[in-house]
Amino acid sequence: MTLHMQRTALPTIQLVEHEADIISDLAWAARDRFPDVCEQLLEEVDRARLCAQVDLPEDVVAMGSDVTYRDARSGAVRQVRLVYPLQADVAQGHISILTPIGAALIGMRVGAAILWPDRDGELRDIIIDAVAQAREV
Repeated sequence: MTLHMQRTALPTIQLVEHEADIISDLAWAARDRFPDVCEQLLEEVDRARLCAQVDLPEDVVAMGSDVTYRDARSGAVRQVRLVYPLQADVAQGHISILTPIGAALIGMRVGAAILWPDRDGELRDIIIDAVAQAREV
C-alpha cells in the first residue's frame, strides 16, 4: 500500500453505542440545515465499531472529550471539547458534533489522522494528538 493510499483510507473509529444513537438522531433531525455534515456523521456512525461506555479506550474521542488536534498542513494546533449542539460555545472551545470538525473528531484515536472537509469544503489532514475523557455531557 502506498503512502497516498494510507493517508486517504478512513481510520477505524469507535463509538459508544448510546452516543451513536443520539448522534444519528441529531444528524437526521438537522439534515435539512446541514446536509453535508449530517451525511458525513451518518456515514461515520455506520462504519464505527460500537461499544459500551465502560469499554471505550481512554484515548478515543467521545462526546464530552477534550481533544487536542492539529492541521498537518498548517501545523495549527487546537484544543476543543466535543459537545452536543445545545452546549456548543466556540468562545469556550466547545465544538458541536454537527460541525465539520466535530464530525471529523468523533471516534478517532490518539495518533490517528483523517482527511476531512472544512466549512469551505477544503480537505484538511487532521491528526489527533491528545484526548482526555471529560465529565458528563
